Amino acid sequence: MKELRVSNYALLLAVRRVTQDNQGKKTAGVDGVKSLKPNQRLELVKDIGKQTKAKTLRRVWIPKPGRDEKRPLGIPTIRDRAEQALVKQALEPYWEARFEGKSYGFRPGRSAHDAIGRIYQSINKGEYLVRDADIAKCFDKINHDYLLSKLNCPTQIRKKIRQCLKAGVLDSGVFEDTKTGTPQGGVISPLLANIALDGMARYIKELYPRKKGQAVKATLIRYADDFVVISPSLEIIEQYKIAIDNWLKPAGLELKPEKTRICHTLREIEVNGEKSEAGFDFLGFNIRQYSVGKYKSGKTGRPASRLIGHKTHIKPSLKAIKAHSETLKGVIKAHKTAPQDALISKLNPIIRGWSNYYSGVVSMETFNQIDHNVWQQLRAWTESRCGKASHENLRKYFHKGTVKIGNGKERNESWLFQAKDGTRLWKHSYTQITRHIVVRPEASPYDGEWNYWSTRRGTARGVPTRVAKLLKKLQGRCKHCGQYFASEDLAEVDHIKPLSMGGKDEYKNL
Repeated sequence: MKELRVSNYALLLAVRRVTQDNQGKKTAGVDGVKSLKPNQRLELVKDIGKQTKAKTLRRVWIPKPGRDEKRPLGIPTIRDRAEQALVKQALEPYWEARFEGKSYGFRPGRSAHDAIGRIYQSINKGEYLVRDADIAKCFDKINHDYLLSKLNCPTQIRKKIRQCLKAGVLDSGVFEDTKTGTPQGGVISPLLANIALDGMARYIKELYPRKKGQAVKATLIRYADDFVVISPSLEIIEQYKIAIDNWLKPAGLELKPEKTRICHTLREIEVNGEKSEAGFDFLGFNIRQYSVGKYKSGKTGRPASRLIGHKTHIKPSLKAIKAHSETLKGVIKAHKTAPQDALISKLNPIIRGWSNYYSGVVSMETFNQIDHNVWQQLRAWTESRCGKASHENLRKYFHKGTVKIGNGKERNESWLFQAKDGTRLWKHSYTQITRHIVVRPEASPYDGEWNYWSTRRGTARGVPTRVAKLLKKLQGRCKHCGQYFASEDLAEVDHIKPLSMGGKDEYKNL
């Protein structure tokens, strides 16, 4: 912490992330301060890292997606957020080296798609029993003493984190103590939650060890407070609940009974008098297996490869499809009298975002079905504006055209929803299905594997191949100034001698 306080680069980076990069940069805490100007950001750099007490959090309630419920967020002041970002810079590299390989939520370089890909790899060679579970109010109930004792960090950092945890919240003018939990809305809260839950997968592995020549008895894959346990044995699946409950008790946590169920990946089963359909939902995806003939069947692994008689498919869950369809329907209904380009501009980001999230699984059939439903709703939208849906009236809003859908491909459309200014509706089916490459279990952006991370992230962000080569050559350190850089800042290439001063665009000058 002392080194961070005197490092100008660390201070600048902490302030930048809070005031410029993060989505909540314009959200004020209890002091009402937001949207800092450049000179105010520089003043904040001088101010953070000093021994001052964290201010009370401002509580706001936001709706849960697809539910009639709200969840609380505790918003720290911008100054406290910058302090937390500074502490996170110190803690995260250490803990990223220790975290379990099959933990994916709120970690740099990992995503929900990695968790889904790992589940696929765990079940696609056979049929399994699965218990999917959720921890009840995880962020609100974590025991502070347990968390602080687990940190294994200098006293100064522990003191700063204790201040953040014990700051209290102000809800509609009423002050409340925060005796448990990590406030959702804080920069460091996701990292603290991961620290509290770290060790659960290792516990399961130690409880049911794999013997030489045998398959894995139980696998736990976790994304934040949601996780699944996969095993071929019903006995292990039933025992695990008691084991996990015992492991969670010291942390002040427990499983949510209504969200804990046992199912089979291939067929319907009955456990304790309750029937459960094949497959399960996780992170908005439906994961299950289907019986197929020998020409479509999956195979077991080597050395004795054989047909298994089924195939694993991952699709968008029915709940996710319904919620997305309702969102699109609501937008179209709210724009009944709006210009066509305004409606398209509102729909396109929603469609692109949802399609991209599900572009790594078996989604094309779903995309086509939703596109058909949207077409019907837009046809009704057109009728409400110009009367009877005749060919002549529809052609005022729908046109023939060619659309570029990526990878150099084009699609000819006979009924393209397009405004007069050329704004076009993006269909779900324009999104290309591209399989996600699962991150290596023990890989971390802080492990010095610059070539691996630059290639992995660069592929997703369109970074040129030369950046990967450059990072490998430099080993993560600029030879000009000696400064190390994080692997999340991979899209930026600098010249040692600027081009305007005669520098050349060569590796030795990058």
